[in-house]
Amino acid sequence: MHLKTDFDVIIIGGSYAGLSAAMSLGRAKWKVAIIDSGKPCNAQTPHSHNFLTQDGATPTAIGAVAREQVLSYPTVEWIEDVAVNASGENHNFTVQTGSGKHFATKKILFATGIKDLLPATPGLAACWGISVIHCPFCHGYEYSDQKTGILVNGETTLDFARLIRNWTSDLTIFTNGAADFDINTKTQLEQMGVSLNEQPVERIVHENGYLTHIAFQDGSTAALKALYHRPPFEQHCKLPETLGVQLTAQGHIALDPAQKTNVPGIYAAGDNTSPARSVANAVAAGSFAGARLSHELISEQYS
Repeated sequence: MHLKTDFDVIIIGGSYAGLSAAMSLGRAKWKVAIIDSGKPCNAQTPHSHNFLTQDGATPTAIGAVAREQVLSYPTVEWIEDVAVNASGENHNFTVQTGSGKHFATKKILFATGIKDLLPATPGLAACWGISVIHCPFCHGYEYSDQKTGILVNGETTLDFARLIRNWTSDLTIFTNGAADFDINTKTQLEQMGVSLNEQPVERIVHENGYLTHIAFQDGSTAALKALYHRPPFEQHCKLPETLGVQLTAQGHIALDPAQKTNVPGIYAAGDNTSPARSVANAVAAGSFAGARLSHELISEQYS
């Protein structure tokens, strides 16, 4: 039995993927709500790159324009709140917010992103997204040919070094303790002209988020302009798992080619589904997920 619903789709997460999905759905004349707390993960990133028409704009500016355009559609509603609970099944979902409100919806789309589990190293969090970065395609050009480091250890070291070496020849691997890889990796790093520093890191020294140097526990320092790091992560929102949504071995939401999860009626898009983290990818994924959701809603009217 299909119950009366407040919305056709509730999108949990109102950053780039969520807004993009809302535009697709809103333009298809579905009644959509976006629930968002207003705390994007890239809030302190100064500029966004590698996104056509918006290269170099601030994430805040991109988000503001996107929100204005999406909310110009009367079919889309913005709810500034936090989704704290969700229950039900396809066509009969209920989403509860932190303010105590309950909303009924036919479908749910999670665009909730991920939470980076940054090392406790003093200074690193203040630089995250500014000069301590994860993606060379987003930020590498701005640090081209400058003194660059990679905070990494283990089996991914060589591949990471080969990637970043494309942007700079002044590259050092910082293992933050004894290197946990074999002599063959060390030899290949040396042949590439990549330095290796195994000193335990004490802190990241910076000025307003911009790196000046790394300080080590033995009192030595290393001047640096950019430091790449890929921290572990967890899902920013636990609600998909409480609804039975499966995750991949890497911790992302598992999807089929139509952006559908294993739970009927639940879709996802954005950083919570893919290691390819960028504004451009989030917008593309959200747009596609919105279109696929629309197709499903239409087809169900005739089934």
